[in-house]
Amino acid sequence: MNARYVHTNLIARDWRALATFYQNVFGCTPVPPERDLSGPWLDRATGIQGAHLRGAHLRLPGHGETGPTLELFEYDPPGGCGQPAINRPGLGHLAFEVEDVQKARDQVLAAGGRGYGQVVTIPVPGAGTVTFVYVTDPEGNIIELQSWAPSSPRRG
Repeated sequence: MNARYVHTNLIARDWRALATFYQNVFGCTPVPPERDLSGPWLDRATGIQGAHLRGAHLRLPGHGETGPTLELFEYDPPGGCGQPAINRPGLGHLAFEVEDVQKARDQVLAAGGRGYGQVVTIPVPGAGTVTFVYVTDPEGNIIELQSWAPSSPRRG
């Protein structure tokens, strides 16, 4: 298989508000067109009768014009809501490398996100030192903000 990573999908309660958050806080950029999808093909693909999706893709920062996107969709009808948890099986978090973790945390909180944990700095054997914290976006999706010491390479 010759594969290339393309996007991560988040299902939003309000896709426009969530898109604004990721654009303002992380510098993500819209990738037209906006999506407004429905029809028998979508019912078959999702297994949801009468599914209707609206949303958009946002180019993630740091990877150029062909880099991966964050796909934000809002379903009609919406599904049930579970509480995100860092230890729940499935998607755990999105991670962004930032220059200053505390400053980035403050920006997330000012934009409507919430704190999830405390800022910590730890040595990573063979990789250097990382400072990171978990926060959430306004809809509760968990985000890791990380910064590696200048002498160590970025490790994801």
